[in-house]
Amino acid sequence: MTNPPMTGDLASRLDRDAARSELFDLLRIPSVSADPAYAADVVRAAQWLQNKLSSLGFTARVDATAKHPVVYAERLDAPGKPTVLIYGHYDVQPEAPLSEWVSPPFEPEVRDGRIYARGSTDDKGQAFAHVRGVELLLSQGTLPVNVKFLLEGEEEIGSPSIIPYLQAHADELKADVILISDGSRFAADVPTITYGIRGLSYVEIHVQGANRDLHSGSYGGAAPNPINALCEIIAKLKDDHGRVTIPGFYDGIEPLTEQERGMWASLPHDDAEFAASIGASALPGEAGYSVLERIWGRPTLDVNGIWGGYQGEGSKTVIAAKAGAKVSMRLVPGQDPERVTRLIQEYVPQIAPEGVQVEVVNHHGGQPMKFRTDSPYIHAANRALKRVYGREAVFARTGGSIPIVAAFADILKTEVLFVDLGLNEDAPHSPNESFAVQDFENGILTSAYVLEELGRS
Repeated sequence: MTNPPMTGDLASRLDRDAARSELFDLLRIPSVSADPAYAADVVRAAQWLQNKLSSLGFTARVDATAKHPVVYAERLDAPGKPTVLIYGHYDVQPEAPLSEWVSPPFEPEVRDGRIYARGSTDDKGQAFAHVRGVELLLSQGTLPVNVKFLLEGEEEIGSPSIIPYLQAHADELKADVILISDGSRFAADVPTITYGIRGLSYVEIHVQGANRDLHSGSYGGAAPNPINALCEIIAKLKDDHGRVTIPGFYDGIEPLTEQERGMWASLPHDDAEFAASIGASALPGEAGYSVLERIWGRPTLDVNGIWGGYQGEGSKTVIAAKAGAKVSMRLVPGQDPERVTRLIQEYVPQIAPEGVQVEVVNHHGGQPMKFRTDSPYIHAANRALKRVYGREAVFARTGGSIPIVAAFADILKTEVLFVDLGLNEDAPHSPNESFAVQDFENGILTSAYVLEELGRS
């Protein structure tokens, strides 16, 4: 369990019941960006956030993009103080597989101190903690800094509209620092400042065999089998030591420093406990690196989905005409997602067995990023976290990817500050996603204290 919040004026002012009730209202909106059937709900979530921010005295609007809208809001009544741009996203992952949810994904429910709902931790709960953090500060007067909100509805599909939006609104979005909470702390009682994120290349591999499904008795042993071929391809993408075999994949990678490896080795991590937390009997991966090094500082390749052939009850003896797989590659500094995507597109046809046609389709990607740990914004965040948790923060990278961060650095030329509020055990992207009630409440206090400390910087 997390440490209880530190007492003080702001903590005593926090209306926990109202904050939870409003979060539940937001979680009930199924704002799934990947599914066109939910497009109207994505807009509804944006309008809900606009109304909430307007009620707090922000000038707030919903801006249309080529796909899903962006919520922009600002309250600039702290002259001479820093301007903080708070970024988050209100879109969520699809709920499937629905059968594995204990309670309906868009009917939030509290069990054992945790809020279960799709988007509870990724990212509605964390983003809304900042909205309530601002409201908490306003309950005792004015804001200590100028605050802008940028809340998007496409993060879970790679933010395709966000770069043109940033380019069109660059002057309006100017800030001294961009504050983001969209990830996990190292542990429940360990406040964490994230100083690096992995990039992403996401592709689909399509395999075509015959021009129709074939009777496996009449054609088996002679006709190409796309499912077998796909399995061969996937098996050849990594070697027995956990290394990706795509030629050039590791070229130019920024190596981990001894300081980083030592810092991470000192963290209270236990491999056996980590394995037990996910119900695994072993932790396979790239040889020569620790678990933390593999998930924070090394690139990966994972199959995220696979299909082909008959999936119904009973048997159907056919050789499928088509098969496919979704593959994600997490990238580290020194790797470029466009280059890595080209490399796998060139490599897969070379390792495909004869008789099938293959295509590697690019979905989306994001640049890996690494930030300095000695900025005044980092120091301010550390002071704020100590007020909440009673201890210094640790520095970690995250294995996840947030494509917009590279665009912030490139277009807005603004430093990014990651103060993550969730935990890996929240199961983001999985059935039964959750967010601890205490983490939500501590997140509200963290947001308020970070803004206070930034105002003093």
